[in-house]
Amino acid sequence: MERYGQVLLIAIPFFIGLILLEKVYGLWRGEDKTPIIDMVSSLLSGMTNSVKDVLGLSISILTYTWMASHLAITTVEPTWWVYLFVFLVLDFQGYWVHRWAHEINFFWNKHLIHHSSEEYNLACALRQSISSFINLFTFFLIPAALLGIPAIVVATIAPLHLFAQFWYHTRHIGKLGFLENIIVTPSHHRVHHAINREYMDKNYGQIFIVWDKWFGTFQEELPEVPPVYGITRPVSTWNPIKINFQHLGLLFRDAWYTRDWRDKLRIWWKPTGWRPNDVAERFPVDKISDVYHFEKYNPPSSVWLKTWSVVHLLLLLLLAAYFFGNLADIGSPGIFYYGLFFFVSVYSFSELLDQSPNAIAWDVLRVAMGFALMYWQGGWFGVDGLVNGGSAMVGLYLFLSFVVTVWFFKYDIRTFEPRFEGKRA
Repeated sequence: MERYGQVLLIAIPFFIGLILLEKVYGLWRGEDKTPIIDMVSSLLSGMTNSVKDVLGLSISILTYTWMASHLAITTVEPTWWVYLFVFLVLDFQGYWVHRWAHEINFFWNKHLIHHSSEEYNLACALRQSISSFINLFTFFLIPAALLGIPAIVVATIAPLHLFAQFWYHTRHIGKLGFLENIIVTPSHHRVHHAINREYMDKNYGQIFIVWDKWFGTFQEELPEVPPVYGITRPVSTWNPIKINFQHLGLLFRDAWYTRDWRDKLRIWWKPTGWRPNDVAERFPVDKISDVYHFEKYNPPSSVWLKTWSVVHLLLLLLLAAYFFGNLADIGSPGIFYYGLFFFVSVYSFSELLDQSPNAIAWDVLRVAMGFALMYWQGGWFGVDGLVNGGSAMVGLYLFLSFVVTVWFFKYDIRTFEPRFEGKRA
């Protein structure tokens, strides 16, 4: 966990720098594709995913370390071709896991968050799941384990393979000539994120597009069909924690209310979006029927709210950076209390961005939890040893951020009713 936390301290500023560069470039070109609050929501999602990962809140039914020590029929030295082989194996695994996440109802829940933005930009690449607690597909790495490839090689390549999927989430890069036949490009991935009938369930590749061409899931981006982004059952919230469990909640409700016992069991493994007929009739859900004419989720927000969303995001990033850099010193169970506080903070902040009537109640919980943790520990997780008065600064942040939340509801946000710009996609 500590090593991954150190990696995040390097990766996060790099990603944020590129996101801001895309934003500035879009403004300069008059083609800004990164709305402020959508960007903030994406970054909040990325932070919750990172916190969950460093806390180790998932288990593997089968780990690569176990397979390598029990299944190896030979051993190999970690040469450059071994690293390349592992990269290819991980990409092949990624294709199928990605495809099943789109095609099977239960697995869609952990991937829905990545497609939830109705925009397409570098920030949305950071919309990653916190709802997956069991890793099922390590068996794809059996070929590497049989060859005796060291676990350190897989541990090194896995984050590189993940980070290499960031760059192609942009609308500012066109087609890339002969590379379109080899790797996943922005054009290929725009197709994947689109909800146009021509583009649905295509281009699952993560680094190499050849898997899609071999297995019949490739679709070129068509000049006459501009991609429209999002999901056909809109999430209608900026709250990444809500988004992570929306689909799973629908599956549980449908399984509970359907009268057919077969449907209670098979709903989990049916194609994504399938619902039993009886509950679909009794409990309809919103679904986009015309992808070219629908209202994007975009409650009108003042300049003040947009400004505060960026400021509060930066403050949360500072709290996250301290967390990632001091995991060992904070120790257990402290890291889990810190993680819980962070999740409550993201939830509370997102409720404000949604202009939800529950935002103040969630903020009361956040502030109370923050002060309780400081009282219990005699400070904020040892920060005073690093920065004089660090705990006082955290306390001041808790108090002032709560005051700001109350101010928005008293003077800036005039109604709790859901509001939309109504602009066409």
